[in-house]
Amino acid sequence: MIPKHILDRKGPRSLKDLNPEVITYLNTGKVETKNLMEWLATDQLVLLENILKKVGKTDWFPSFEQAVYAQKKPTANSNTKVIGETFAQLTDTAFIKDHLYTHTSDIVRCWACWFESLQHNDIQSLIAAMKPYASDPHFGVREVVIFASKERMIKDLDNAILCLTSWTIDPDENIRRYAAEALRPIGVWTKKIPEFQENPEKGLPILEPLKSDDAKYVRDSVGNWLNDASKSQPEWVQSICSKWEKESPTKETSYILKKALRTIVKSK
Repeated sequence: MIPKHILDRKGPRSLKDLNPEVITYLNTGKVETKNLMEWLATDQLVLLENILKKVGKTDWFPSFEQAVYAQKKPTANSNTKVIGETFAQLTDTAFIKDHLYTHTSDIVRCWACWFESLQHNDIQSLIAAMKPYASDPHFGVREVVIFASKERMIKDLDNAILCLTSWTIDPDENIRRYAAEALRPIGVWTKKIPEFQENPEKGLPILEPLKSDDAKYVRDSVGNWLNDASKSQPEWVQSICSKWEKESPTKETSYILKKALRTIVKSK
């Protein structure tokens, strides 16, 4: 049983506010992280060692440890990736499905996401495999799935757009949000997409169906997508915003347009 004060806790505002008791639960994989501070504070190697003990695979640990410490500048993000990659070298999908895929710890599910991303050679199967992670209830997994798939999508952008266009009508707002967020021209902590910076109109098959989405989570991504594009193609973004304002006079669209134009407005 997890104590109620642990389950009902709020995420700390800074690392110095972290409760050591909470860290113990995080490092044993018994609870999810509440926010970015907890995610950064979790020792992924300690968590991994605990997971491997439970499944009788402690002999794998040196391989993970070596891979993590071989990095020039290890970060929480890069550690997640390296651990997922190392699982791909040591085991198969059946093991991941049995022990990581639905684990209580969001970080463990992030390792599974990275593992899964390496099992697919074409963009259609990759994107299909990412869907459960894109709809994960935890914010951290929904961000990691973008890290695990965006670079591959950039290399096959036309097919990625084609695949994600069908996601824009999914009933799950997390899936619709991924469709827009995963291919943002600039994004956060991810590679830029030069093709969208030069020709943002190529993204319209994804953006148009979402221009009056009822979920704020989705609207934020659409607005941020257009704001990204405005940094290289401001006239195009202004033109699209004017068009949408006439075609879709809703409060949802108005919200998106405000976010989309914020950099342009600030520069005037």
